[in-house]
Amino acid sequence: MFSGSMKKKTTEAPSRIRDNVAAGSLLELSVTRLDDDGYGIADFNGRNVKVTGAFPGESVRARITHVGKESISARTMGLTRPSHLKRVALPSKLCETCANCTLMALDYASQLLVKLELVRGCLAAHRSLGEVAVNDVIASPRQLCSRTTAKLAVGGTFRTPRIGIYRRHSHEVIDIGSCPLHHPLINTIVAAVKEGIRRGKVHVYSPETGSGLLRYLVIRVSEDGSQAMVVFVSAYRSYNELHHLARHLQTAVPQVVVIAQNENPSSGNVILGERFHFYTPQHSLTARIGEINLAVSPRSFFQVNTGSAQIIYEKVAEWGMLTGKERVIDVYCGIGGIALYLAGRAEEITGIEAVEAAVSDAEKNARLNGTRNCRFVAGDAGELLAEMREDNVTVDLVVINPPRKGCERRALDEIAKLKPARIIYVSCSPWTLARDLDILSRVGYRTREVQPVDMFPQTPHIENIALLTRV
Repeated sequence: MFSGSMKKKTTEAPSRIRDNVAAGSLLELSVTRLDDDGYGIADFNGRNVKVTGAFPGESVRARITHVGKESISARTMGLTRPSHLKRVALPSKLCETCANCTLMALDYASQLLVKLELVRGCLAAHRSLGEVAVNDVIASPRQLCSRTTAKLAVGGTFRTPRIGIYRRHSHEVIDIGSCPLHHPLINTIVAAVKEGIRRGKVHVYSPETGSGLLRYLVIRVSEDGSQAMVVFVSAYRSYNELHHLARHLQTAVPQVVVIAQNENPSSGNVILGERFHFYTPQHSLTARIGEINLAVSPRSFFQVNTGSAQIIYEKVAEWGMLTGKERVIDVYCGIGGIALYLAGRAEEITGIEAVEAAVSDAEKNARLNGTRNCRFVAGDAGELLAEMREDNVTVDLVVINPPRKGCERRALDEIAKLKPARIIYVSCSPWTLARDLDILSRVGYRTREVQPVDMFPQTPHIENIALLTRV
């Protein structure tokens, strides 16, 4: 990422600070914080500059790469003042090109410090949370090769296909077939798919023209690398081309036991469409967390880091303090992972989820594990919780595990009206977590403790578990 030694000064003088700056300008910038994507934020004449490869407390020479109406982006060229954070060499040349894992230039201990300060800063922004204890971040069992799921864009042509991620501010696909964060089996599958595209002359979709077939590649592998699921996302139904691609992939990588085609004719950025067509008799993989098995389908949401997911489930069970007599509600339950993990410790568990397909998967998972004290219902969380309150349902513990946007306000209000003794909030966004904990503080709940867990090494993203008790 850096040109030459970190201590070597560039011979090119930085541009003077001025009101207007063009792409290519070289500036000296002081980084004060990270944004939610992990980019260093520096001030330039009252405007924020997003600086790739720069961290809080550092001063860097950075070249402007993009000037937009709302933001300025820059790339670090050299370090002029270090911070207390320790830098390390990037694991591969690919990381310099990709720049998607924005913390990879830091050693792992420094990454955990950055994430801890991020969580503390989000909570401290709310007066009600200023005294909340935030524990040290629990490290991921693996810092590299930790991701068992990948959602990748397909670009280029059938002669020279590229599979990876979009470059910022463009539809150009950066090929990341040897990504050090991916489980090795994912990288093996990507290489085989590229070879199959070339051999079968599979036409690659172009966002600019709207022509072509293959748009995305979704891969999920088991933790032990014994099985994999692959979804070809296409612009339209084309049995012949993708059928031959599927046969090539299974021959090249026998661990691939589930292959599906997903039709997505939309022009937006949503990866999956509504229709699936399977090329294999098997339609799901089985993931194991602790003593439970979870059937994971192509549409299922499941954590990308199984080791860290088990840490989270164990912490929820510990803080739940269940004795076998409690009634539990798992809000935003997904395919039932947390509910089924707690089932042996509670009298009754109800899982609530808006996505009907996820509820169907949760019911299948309950049968898979022989669990009889869990029921799962589909619908709006606020409405279903209100119905429970009107029916005078007694609740001892509520677990909340919402998407990144956080919990809906009505759902929070209805949870408070049910008056559970404890609430455990699992979140993938410290910003929306802090917002929702502040709301709960005004309806009778005090946050006692927050435990960050590193689900996404090398990135700024951090999972958190919060324990609340009724005041």
